[in-house]
Amino acid sequence: MVMMDGHTVGVVIPAHNEEQHIRQVLETIPSFVDHAVVIDDGSTDETFSVAKSVDSSANVTILQTKGLGVGAAIDLGHQHLLENIQKPFISVVMAGDGQMDPSDLSAIIRPIIEGEADHVKGNRMTTSEDIEQMPKRRRRASRILGWLTTLASGRVVRDPQCGYTATSSKLLEQWNWERSWQGYGYPNYWLIHLSSQRFRVVDVPVKAVYGGEKSGIKPINFFLKVGLMMSIEHHKRAFKHLPKSPWMMLSFLFYIAGYVSIGFALKQPLAILGLPIGWWIAHRLDRLAMRQ
Repeated sequence: MVMMDGHTVGVVIPAHNEEQHIRQVLETIPSFVDHAVVIDDGSTDETFSVAKSVDSSANVTILQTKGLGVGAAIDLGHQHLLENIQKPFISVVMAGDGQMDPSDLSAIIRPIIEGEADHVKGNRMTTSEDIEQMPKRRRRASRILGWLTTLASGRVVRDPQCGYTATSSKLLEQWNWERSWQGYGYPNYWLIHLSSQRFRVVDVPVKAVYGGEKSGIKPINFFLKVGLMMSIEHHKRAFKHLPKSPWMMLSFLFYIAGYVSIGFALKQPLAILGLPIGWWIAHRLDRLAMRQ
């Protein structure tokens, strides 16, 4: 077994109809990775047989499921590592479509090894070159979702949909698997709850890799479903911390003041400016509360 500074390293690879990419993903896994778990989630192509035939430097396990959804598939991989490999370990998520550069993996796990983070998230938007390489539709969506996830989590999020992550086994042992989000929007849900539970989250620059992959996301359904989830989880987080944080209490008061300004605007139209101003102050105080 190869270990990185006392940590076993496992990779979770969710895959759905990835027969064209899964071989390269498994063959290019770095030699310091001990275990790779492929979750073949309802594939109708040859993903399973291709993955089974690959000669990888890691010990590969393939779990077949029937369309759980990407979030549930990743959770299953994390839980498999919890039950089967030596602790402490780091669980890295790499998609089965080849969009995550294996040369970035050592940088992704380094903050956990050095005791600086519990969860590390890749950021594909740190250089102008990587931003330009991202398809325009994804770029726009990432910026909108970054803003929404920042509001919902109370921490600045630049690239919320990047699923290239590393998580410590200590964090995974504390995670509530029964309430974890099952489908797309999984990274957003995690960031909101990691912030609420005050886990240390660090962003690491990673390269953006795009080829001929096709996304299974339907934009309108995605934004409606994930947007509603983030709104609900944002309010749950805020009310959870409200009794314990003076900053959150102030945030709540400015949030209410924003609503009150709507009533005053019926008589004095300029009072409507109190809505964006009140909410902007509330958001800033919310972020301050999450840093305490």
